[in-house]
Amino acid sequence: MTLRRKLEEKIFRVLSALFTLIVVLVLVHIIWSIVEKGMSSLSWQMISQEPKGGFYFGKEGGILNAIAGSFYLAVAATVLAFVISLPVALFMNIYLIKYQRLLISIRFFLDVLWGVPSIVYGAFGFTLMMYFGLRNSLGAATLTVAAMIAPIMIRAMDEVLKTIPIGLQEAAYALGSTKTETAYKVFFREALPGFATAILLAFGRGIGDAASVLFTAGYTDYIPRSFGEPTATLPLAIFFQLGSPIEEVQNRAYAAAIVLTFIVLCISVAARLLYRLRKN
Repeated sequence: MTLRRKLEEKIFRVLSALFTLIVVLVLVHIIWSIVEKGMSSLSWQMISQEPKGGFYFGKEGGILNAIAGSFYLAVAATVLAFVISLPVALFMNIYLIKYQRLLISIRFFLDVLWGVPSIVYGAFGFTLMMYFGLRNSLGAATLTVAAMIAPIMIRAMDEVLKTIPIGLQEAAYALGSTKTETAYKVFFREALPGFATAILLAFGRGIGDAASVLFTAGYTDYIPRSFGEPTATLPLAIFFQLGSPIEEVQNRAYAAAIVLTFIVLCISVAARLLYRLRKN
């Protein structure tokens, strides 16, 4: 029996190492393919300029409109999602803490929403636009992306709040604090580093998604100045440029992919560092 267990352990260890190696190799291959095809087109001019007349035919210009639009959209959607997610997460862990079956159902529902494909959120946002007579704009895309990342943020905040000792809540009640005061003055402060990680994770998902804004953001060569104007984003810029038959434009799509990958990588590293600081 001992020999059998040792054999099973070795087999699973080898399989785990093999699958880990495969995942790493696939990731390296993807990054290498993007860098190989896009590095030649990546320049300061491309990053710092808006598209000009012949940009989509391989001439001068850049993707500054898409970079700015991505940040505007991701920041606005993250702020809106945070305003929605914070009270929900605190309510779940303060007011509903005694109703475990209800909490399990809510968490399951949020997990389902987390797993819904982003194109479904895009179709939902487009349906609302048609119903209310709205047009493609930064505001419509913000609402759609906020709806998509809110379940992610709520569940991430919920997991952070679950790690706070129940004794801290009881001590707050013993000192005369109300549930609302306990939520925002005790739990919020205690969980703030973890909340920052949740915000960064949601921000990274929002800035890198194309399907959810495909029908709602529109596209423009200019940096939006209001929520009523259409906006370009890096994922959409990559999508549209890859559809071009001109090789130079396709290479610029890969260059835009390098910029987007770098931004998401920085966000992921920042989230990891905040998580480590919280544990220490």
